[in-house]
Amino acid sequence: MIEYIVPTNIDKRILARAAGLLEGGSLIGVPSDTSWIVVCSMHSRKGIGKLRKISGERDERHFTLLCSDISQFAELCSMDNTRFRLIKRLSPGPYVFILKTLLGTEKALNLRRGEIGVRIPDHPVPVELIRTLGSPLYSVTAKKTMADAEFQNRNMQAFEDSGDNRLPPIPEEELFAGGWELDAIEGLDLILDTGDERPLIFSTILDVSGNEVLPIRLGAGLWPV
Repeated sequence: MIEYIVPTNIDKRILARAAGLLEGGSLIGVPSDTSWIVVCSMHSRKGIGKLRKISGERDERHFTLLCSDISQFAELCSMDNTRFRLIKRLSPGPYVFILKTLLGTEKALNLRRGEIGVRIPDHPVPVELIRTLGSPLYSVTAKKTMADAEFQNRNMQAFEDSGDNRLPPIPEEELFAGGWELDAIEGLDLILDTGDERPLIFSTILDVSGNEVLPIRLGAGLWPV
């Protein structure tokens, strides 16, 4: 189902309905400041399982916790003043920051790694949805391969830890422009569509969990800055 919304004046009834679906384990397609994303509640085991299944991804660095403000990061991850200043300078925006997780975050998301990517999107729809839900969203970039069950199975079976610390860029042809295109993804219960096409770009991922900032994937966010 598609709900058309005005991003600067989102109907609170639609936000409340979307939050209710997320609490029940649903997946929702939403626009961001980069491309389209698919989200679930970070507190829904059912939603997390569905998101991982439709994405076909095994590497947890493909998934991101979306927050509405930087204070939520401290509730999820370990962050000192140096990291805080860097993240504050680059947020909101197209940057994902990989941080060491707190124990409660690992348990909530059933993570194999002790790290998670977090970001604040520079777009009112996911930010207002987070505020309505009252907690961060677990997300992954919407890709056309999500509509290809054969690709998903092949991708899951072929996954191995190659030792390469970088993630490859997402090909432009794999990204969606219009919200209506997300209808091809089975398992989405709702699409919040502003009626505008999204840019075919993806976020920059920076690993700030160690002593140095390591670029894991270069995208819309400039690095170094």
